[in-house]
Amino acid sequence: MNPLAWRRLGHVFSAESVLDHDWIKSGAQSPAALVLSDRVRVFFCSRGIPESDGQVVSRLFFLDLDPQDLTKVISVSPGPIAPLGGLGSFDEFGMNPLSVIEVDGEVRIYYAGWTRCTSVRFNAAIGVMVSHDSGDTFHRVGPGPVLGFGLDEPFLLGSPRVRHFDGVWYMWYVAGKRWLTSGDRSEPVYKLRMAVSNDGYNWKREGRDIIDSVLGPLECQASGEVFVHQGRYHMLFSYRGALDYKTGHQQYRMGHAVSDNLTNWTREDANTGFGPSGTGWDSESVSYPNIFRVDGFTHMFYQGNGTGATGFGLAQLDSQNGGS
Repeated sequence: MNPLAWRRLGHVFSAESVLDHDWIKSGAQSPAALVLSDRVRVFFCSRGIPESDGQVVSRLFFLDLDPQDLTKVISVSPGPIAPLGGLGSFDEFGMNPLSVIEVDGEVRIYYAGWTRCTSVRFNAAIGVMVSHDSGDTFHRVGPGPVLGFGLDEPFLLGSPRVRHFDGVWYMWYVAGKRWLTSGDRSEPVYKLRMAVSNDGYNWKREGRDIIDSVLGPLECQASGEVFVHQGRYHMLFSYRGALDYKTGHQQYRMGHAVSDNLTNWTREDANTGFGPSGTGWDSESVSYPNIFRVDGFTHMFYQGNGTGATGFGLAQLDSQNGGS
């Protein structure tokens, strides 16, 4: 199989782009595109100024792009698209990352909701919000998660990527395997898994890790983004080492896998066709891809250095290599 061929189109957005926005101060993470008739709406996560307790939380926002120039920002939402969860809820202290999907005129956002812990830094489960006005406003379907902890998934469910193929809902998500300690900091190890549903609310889990590890048992995997290319299912995903991933070769990279049935995946990282650039905002790390199509072309948003600390950019699959 020939490697995918991506052409970088530029750096689209960072928190520094909106210096007067109190809600968006640190990072622009997990971009997810919703293609509308007159714009491309990109949902993302960012942290604002510290809360009263001195800590920061992650909330969801959107910006609108010109469909004729997907690097041109038209507007940024004045505030978060939804409040955090209430006292004691699974998403009381943050939302990140996310996936957006439109089916039959209904827009849904699936997201990881965060709560703080004592023995480890956090825990997470997967929630869903729904919009009936093309993504302008959202409401929770209920106060709890749509995918929570289970017997063999006892903690840290997150990084949902939801797609709808042939009437079936598919979710690729991460499940925590264990926690490690590094100095005074706790770090999770998590792997990609899959669940299916008839309605996007009641999910049946496969109950197994679906992508082989190349960095050994402590490899962390996330953001399994699935799309159809040249008659096969392709998955781009992020992977890194569990420890010392802030710098060096353990930082996030993009992996690649292929499948003929959406269930069994063969890892082929050599065909990813995308890595850090030579210089600049994405020269150290690339991760959390989001695949979408505009005007017949396949595009990818992705976040750069520092797991989105420098914001996100755009690439296009080369049409001369079957990307149209």
